[in-house]
Amino acid sequence: MSLEESEKVSEKMNKTNHNFVIVDTGCANLSSVKFAVERLGFNITITDDVELIKQADKVILPGVGNAKHAMVNINAKNLAATIQGLTQPVLGFCLGMQLMTQSSHEGNFSGEVEVVDCLNLIPAQVKPLKADGLRLPHMGWNTLTSVIDHPVFAGIEAGEYFYFVHSFAVPVGDYTAATCEYGSKFSAAIVKDNFIGCQFHPERSGAAGSKIIKNFLEM
Repeated sequence: MSLEESEKVSEKMNKTNHNFVIVDTGCANLSSVKFAVERLGFNITITDDVELIKQADKVILPGVGNAKHAMVNINAKNLAATIQGLTQPVLGFCLGMQLMTQSSHEGNFSGEVEVVDCLNLIPAQVKPLKADGLRLPHMGWNTLTSVIDHPVFAGIEAGEYFYFVHSFAVPVGDYTAATCEYGSKFSAAIVKDNFIGCQFHPERSGAAGSKIIKNFLEM
């Protein structure tokens, strides 16, 4: 076996010998996230089993929809305390990122703002996106206007395009890791300790999104 072949075998073994999980919150785009990870050559399991999540090397928290529905599911599955106690790296996608915050200020059916308690992993709040008259939801490709130096964002620079679908956002603050602008500037990513959240969908963001997923799984 040549050195190049040996390195390829070693790389494949490194990718398959880790324990990665996607948290099944019951309301997420689970299959597309799983496919995005598998396209990179990694194995990953979708689960809501508390013990499997605790034992994982890396955890992905995906999400689509609204925080209230997601938190009802998370609490019904008794997952809140487990996620809050994780010490391994955790990456949230879109709603998954918003669930990492203290609370989400969403509109209910009567048009009133309802405050939904989230997982309180990162001291931030989700607010209606100030789109300054632009159409909501903010849906489509947009560029990052800034990004911090962090292992998950290695090789990602301001000006890189990512895919967004959201009407709520975390205002720019102490835990902002990347910013984007749509009517106003908002947090495109937030970070605190082992918790990293992306407002955009890495699994739908082409090569740049794949790089973020790969960076996370290899960090």
